[in-house]
Amino acid sequence: MRVAVVTESFLPQVNGVTHSVLRVLEHLRDNGHEAIVLAPSAGGRAPARYAGFPVVHLPSVAMPGYASFRVATTPQWLIERELSAFAPDVVHLAAPFAMGQRALAAARRLDLPTVAIYQTEIPTYAARYGLPQAEPLLWKWVRNVHQLATMTLAPSRAARKQLIDIGVRRVGLWGRGVDSVRFHPAKRDKAFRRRYARRGEMLIGYVGRLAPEKQVDDLEVLADLPGTRTVIIGEGPRRAELEQILPHAVFLGQRTGDELPRALASMDLFVHPGELETFCQSIQEAQASGVPTIAPARGGPIDLIDPSRTGWLYSPGDLAGMRAHVRDLLGDDRKRANFGAAARAAVEHRTWPYMCDRLLGHYAEAIAEHRAQRASLPF
Repeated sequence: MRVAVVTESFLPQVNGVTHSVLRVLEHLRDNGHEAIVLAPSAGGRAPARYAGFPVVHLPSVAMPGYASFRVATTPQWLIERELSAFAPDVVHLAAPFAMGQRALAAARRLDLPTVAIYQTEIPTYAARYGLPQAEPLLWKWVRNVHQLATMTLAPSRAARKQLIDIGVRRVGLWGRGVDSVRFHPAKRDKAFRRRYARRGEMLIGYVGRLAPEKQVDDLEVLADLPGTRTVIIGEGPRRAELEQILPHAVFLGQRTGDELPRALASMDLFVHPGELETFCQSIQEAQASGVPTIAPARGGPIDLIDPSRTGWLYSPGDLAGMRAHVRDLLGDDRKRANFGAAARAAVEHRTWPYMCDRLLGHYAEAIAEHRAQRASLPF
C-alpha cells in the first residue's frame, strides 16, 4: 500500500499528533508499505526522512504566542503536485484543519480516498486562548473539513459523538496504542525518587504541554497536601507562569527516550486536569507504567479510566472532587497498588502494532468505499 501522510504537526514539535504519526510511519515501514510525509517546515529543524520515508517540508509560519507550533501556509496546488507525483492508494490526514483542508480538497481533485484522523478540539481551544466568539465558526469549519474525507476516525466515543452531533458523516473509531514494553512498572527508578522525594514524599505526576487548554494550574489545589510533591513534565508557552502559580512543584521540562518511562513509573499517582482531551495518550502511558490515573469525566479519559478500578474520574471543574480522589489513593497503599496493577492489565495488550493493523483495515475500508462511490456515479 502507498500512503501519503499529511500532518498539521511534525518533528521537532512533540505532541499527540506527532507521536501518532511517527508510530504509524514505523508500522508502515515494518510491514513493507510505502509512504511520504507532508508536514509544515520548521526553520530547517525538521528531519528530511523518517522511518526511511521522505518528509516534504511545506511553507509555514509560527503560531502567535506559541512559536514552536507551526501553521502551514502551503497553497493547494503545491499539495496537489506532491500527491500526484507520489500517487498514493490512500491519503492519511492527521488532525486536519488548515493545511489538512487544502490537502483534502487536493485529494478530491485527484480522486483519491482519504482517511481523516480527528485529534484536536481546536474550536474549544479558541475560548481558552481568548477568542470565544470564534468557537461556533470553527466548529462549522471542522464539519466542512471532515465532510471532504472518505472516512473520519475519532479517538474516543465522546469525540465520535461530538463530530456526529455537528453533522459529520462516516465517523469511525480508532484509538491509540501504547508501548507497554517501554512503559512498564519495572522502570520505577530509586534514583529518581531519591532526587525528587528526598523525604519520602508521594509523587503526583503530570505529563503534557504547558498550554492554557491543559489547565495545569488546577493542580494548585493539591499543593498543600502533606507529604506530597507534584512533578510536571513538559514544555509550552505557560511554563514561566505555571512556575509562579505552582512554586512547590518540580518542573522537569520535556523528557524523551528512557527518561520519560522512568519518570512515569516512579510516580505514585498521575493527574491530568485538561478537559479538552479527545484521547490523552499520557494517561495510557501512565497506566502501562502501573500508575493509577485521575482526570475529568470528559472526552477521551472516559474511555481510558475505569472508575474505582484503574483510577478516578471527577466532574469537570470539580477541583474539590479531584483533590478528594488524590487523597483517597495516596492514603491507601493497598488500593493504590491494586489500581495500578489493574491499569497496567487494561492497556498492556493495546500495542501500537495492534492499533496500526486496525488502521490499515480502515484504509482498506476507505479505498473500497471510494471505489463504490465512483461506481455509483451516473457517468
